[in-house]
Amino acid sequence: MASLQEQLLKAGLADKSKAKQARSEKRKKQKLKNKGAAVEQDASKVAAQAAAEAKKERDRELNQQRKAEADKKAVVAQIRQLITTNQQPKGNGDTLLNFTDDNVVKRMYVSAAVHKLVLDARLAVVRLDEEYALVPTPVADKIAERDENVVVYRADLREENKAKSEEDDWYADYEIPDDLTW
Repeated sequence: MASLQEQLLKAGLADKSKAKQARSEKRKKQKLKNKGAAVEQDASKVAAQAAAEAKKERDRELNQQRKAEADKKAVVAQIRQLITTNQQPKGNGDTLLNFTDDNVVKRMYVSAAVHKLVLDARLAVVRLDEEYALVPTPVADKIAERDENVVVYRADLREENKAKSEEDDWYADYEIPDDLTW
């Protein structure tokens, strides 16, 4: 089967120069079409690479968030383990130990010996979920390294705060006259 071009040449409806010109135009169009497809392929490759980079960045951010959450959970688990393994008994006493937690006065009944240990800063009060526990001061230091908000009361820190407030009292050296009337 002969092509249409060959049939037109045989019939005399077209000449060789027009057939040659038609072939060259067809080749040029084909080349342009291939270049356009290559440009489209390049554009699609660039878009695919950009999408892959964006996905990698999102995955990186998600992994960082997951790692931060896992680290938080690990710290909470470490604190819980420190408290549960080092928790000291409160004793069966009726001595009242008052301390503040978020500007709210809390009470705990302890024995007189435990109360003295707390006031001597050998024991500290820490929060375990919704309850309070007593732990040795070195353990409270380790807990405070992980999360300061868990340590509720330490007597040695209280005394340091009082000493600082006395140092800040710059007019303490001045005497107040006895006969001062308002």
